[in-house]
Amino acid sequence: MINDLHDALAEAAGLLGEGDPGDIFFEDSSRERVVVEDRRVVSAQSSSTKGATARLQRGAETRHASASSPSPEGVIELARSIASPGGKRASLDISPISSATPVNLPLEDVPLEEKTKLCLFAERCARESGPIIKQVKVTLGTRRRRTIVANQSGLLVEQIICGANISILAIASNGEVTQTGYESLGGTGGWELLDSERIGALAIMAAKRAARLVSARKAPGGRMAVVLAAEAGGTMVHEAVGHGLEGDLVIGGHSVYEGKIGSPVASPLINVIDDPTLTGLNGAYAFDDEGTAASPTLLIENGILKRYLTDRRSAKILGASATGNSRRESYLYPPIPRMSNTIIAPGESLPTDVIASTKRGLYVTRMGGGEVNTLSGEFVFEVAEGFLIEDGEVGELVRGATIAGNGPEALRSIDMVGNDLGYSLGSCGKDNQGVPVADGQPTLRIAELIVGGEVEL
Repeated sequence: MINDLHDALAEAAGLLGEGDPGDIFFEDSSRERVVVEDRRVVSAQSSSTKGATARLQRGAETRHASASSPSPEGVIELARSIASPGGKRASLDISPISSATPVNLPLEDVPLEEKTKLCLFAERCARESGPIIKQVKVTLGTRRRRTIVANQSGLLVEQIICGANISILAIASNGEVTQTGYESLGGTGGWELLDSERIGALAIMAAKRAARLVSARKAPGGRMAVVLAAEAGGTMVHEAVGHGLEGDLVIGGHSVYEGKIGSPVASPLINVIDDPTLTGLNGAYAFDDEGTAASPTLLIENGILKRYLTDRRSAKILGASATGNSRRESYLYPPIPRMSNTIIAPGESLPTDVIASTKRGLYVTRMGGGEVNTLSGEFVFEVAEGFLIEDGEVGELVRGATIAGNGPEALRSIDMVGNDLGYSLGSCGKDNQGVPVADGQPTLRIAELIVGGEVEL
């Protein structure tokens, strides 16, 4: 009987045979989530996930079998249940590889009570910012994910990823107008990510933004230049660019970037990189969920499309190498091509010069939610905070703006790129599964977009 998990995974991988590609994926994860709203703890709970999946690809068919909390012998049985009858067993030379997120203070060493106290502190900081603040919600999440991947090539990769993040949503109202302010903080690492002094300042910032927006004028509408501040985060690159470069969408005919490798798809000022090796960012990892080593992928270079983001399957179909972007929410979901930390690289312009050279437009300092059609490239985003630009100067704060356009057209019309860089973090949803990501961009100017608002400029 095999009692060691590594030995069991190696044995199971060998049973998958030499012909068709497959792998064994094992996961043991734990999470905590605390929600505080209006002076009270709404929830403070822990959860865990443990299981394994065996997968075998035969042409267009994928065989798979999963089990929760399997024993080492149970892992072997998963592989045996999907292996081809009479198939030749793979002879493996296993050389285990391991990686773990750098951590100063392990999240599991901090009691849930202390995490709850931090949320209550953040909620109080936001609520006490002024009488106009009517509601505050603080959400804190931690994660520790241990995975092991083994396949018939002799690969056996074990990885531990730890991370934490906190978000603060403040709602302000004067009885007629209601507005929100939102801030978040986090990444990969330990409890050291959640510095209480910084979180208190973020809570106040979220509340003050909501309060300012209540008295702001409604945004004007029309076609105009849009300057996206680095602090606005990378919603644009994630939604309008990144999803369209994921290999499965390209293969499925759902991407506006299909067949455009080697063609200009953006301004020559634009370089787009997906990089899971950026330690500390929310989408950081050393290996993807197929065991492929993570590395930076230059997607767009000087406006020219260079690569798509791929898992092993899409890479084979596209005749390319896997980029290390195969990700899954848990062992219960199939791995698919996903972004990690996706960035528009900084340029050479001073951010102040980008604004000063803009006669009229909208200066976006916080992006809201939005949607994109990856086939057509059309997008619409909410602007959580924006200011008018008049004669090269930042003017009035406005509320209720949206920006709309076409991803490739917007990329091609970027005519200034700042030398700064800002990040946002979140959980990206696709095919009913979410994974942690980060997005980044410098200050940049899009020559013209449609700004939705109240009146024409």
